[in-house]
This record gives sequence, structure tokens and C-alpha cells, in this order.
Amino acid sequence: MLLAFDTATPLVTVALHDGDGVVLELTAERTMKHAEQLAPLVDRALTDAGLVRQDLTAIAVGVGPGPFTGLRVGLVTARTLAYVLEIPVYGVCSLDVLAVEAVASSAVDRDFVVATDARRKEVYLASYDVQGARLDGPLVARPADVGTDAPAVGPGAELYPEAFPHRVGPSAPSAGWLARAVAEELVELRDPDPLYLRRPDAATPHAPKRVS
Repeated sequence: MLLAFDTATPLVTVALHDGDGVVLELTAERTMKHAEQLAPLVDRALTDAGLVRQDLTAIAVGVGPGPFTGLRVGLVTARTLAYVLEIPVYGVCSLDVLAVEAVASSAVDRDFVVATDARRKEVYLASYDVQGARLDGPLVARPADVGTDAPAVGPGAELYPEAFPHRVGPSAPSAGWLARAVAEELVELRDPDPLYLRRPDAATPHAPKRVS
């Protein structure tokens, strides 16, 4: 049984895949609070499916790009579970999962972009061909600098319609599609390390000034 989850956006999402298909998917009811919501969602998913952690055979986790805190929660949880259960863990670019869903659901019929909210009035963006193969990115930029008339998928496109006037497809990453993408080998697998495109807000303090 494959456990998949993504914490790259404000909503935590968790899913289970049995090798044939997604058997269960849950999404947090509240935005943010990743540290408070991820573990209970995983436990609820296992309970609802009648499973225990020892039934898991692999873990798939979204590596972003996304905010530092959210990604850290998801990736630390994934690595810890994989270590304790002695099972593999696979990282996947969260934008790639949105691209897979857009193609599979026939939301796009030509080259397109995926955009998610990077805060600070910026977006994380990557471009894809009509089959969902990544052509460029991901990068972080102001919407006005990367605006396009191409079909645009994701919450970033919803936030900035003036830059992405042709919004289509899914609006948020789905753990169910993350699980499908890994199980069906539709995406590039990465190490479970965070895909940061900017430095975290928290900074190491400078050494104190000498008192003269």
C-alpha cells in the first residue's frame, strides 16, 4: 500500500493507493497548520481503510516548491515514517502532479503552465508540453513577468487572472494524483528533499557587535 501526501500548499492532502487505484483521499478542512493536521490525517486515512502503518510498502511526498514550514513538515514526516517502517520514500515536484492531472483529465490540449502561490505577490511556475513533460522551471517570479495566454493550471493562475487569463484544470495539488503519478511512473522521482526556490524567512542572527 502506497501512502502519499503533499504539504506544499495551504491545504494538506493525503491518499492511499493499493497498486490498482486510489482507495482513499482526504484533504484538511483548514488551511495552514500543517504540523497539527498531517499526522491525524494519515492516521485517519489508515483507520478508514482498515490498515495499520505496517501495511504500508512505500511513501510518496510532494517536495514543492512551497513555503519552508509546510514542506519541512511533510518531508520530515515522510522520511521518519520510511525510516521506522524500512520502506522507500519517493519525492515528486508538486507542480508536476498538477500537470499530470491536467493532462489525464483532458483539461489541456496544447502546451501549458502550472502556477502555484509563492506569496509575496509571486508565483512558482513551470511550463509543460501537451503530454505533461516539463519544459522549463520551476522558478519563482512575479506574475506580470511570467504571464501567458497559454492554458494555466493551479492556484497561482486563480490568484492572478490578469497574468493567466486562460485558467483551466485542477486548482490545488491532490495526494490521489500524486499516488497515481508515482504508481504509474508518470513523473520524475526525486530524493525527498525540499525544493526551495528562495531562502526561508527565518535567518541566522548576525554575530553581536563588539561593545567599545
